[in-house]
Amino acid sequence: MQTPPLDPEVADSAPDDPTLTAYDEQHLVTYWRLLDAVAEGADWKEVARIVLHIDPDREPARARHAFDSHLARAEWMADHGYRDLVRGGHGKSE
Repeated sequence: MQTPPLDPEVADSAPDDPTLTAYDEQHLVTYWRLLDAVAEGADWKEVARIVLHIDPDREPARARHAFDSHLARAEWMADHGYRDLVRGGHGKSE
């Protein structure tokens, strides 16, 4: 796995595959930033604006959906997806 970008563009929805994806590998920093922000009690709108680069005032539904789906994926990564990383990345699970 290559070093993930620090601030990649995000899709409107994070993947919901049962295994690690290339998108996940590219967005590891995004996922960790989301988890940190939530742990600190940050407002979801601020997180959407800063981390996801979606303006919740202009696009509230898109921002909320992107926030929710990426946070869910970040939580999945923290609980399960990291195992695929340890095995060597997406497409390597057994």
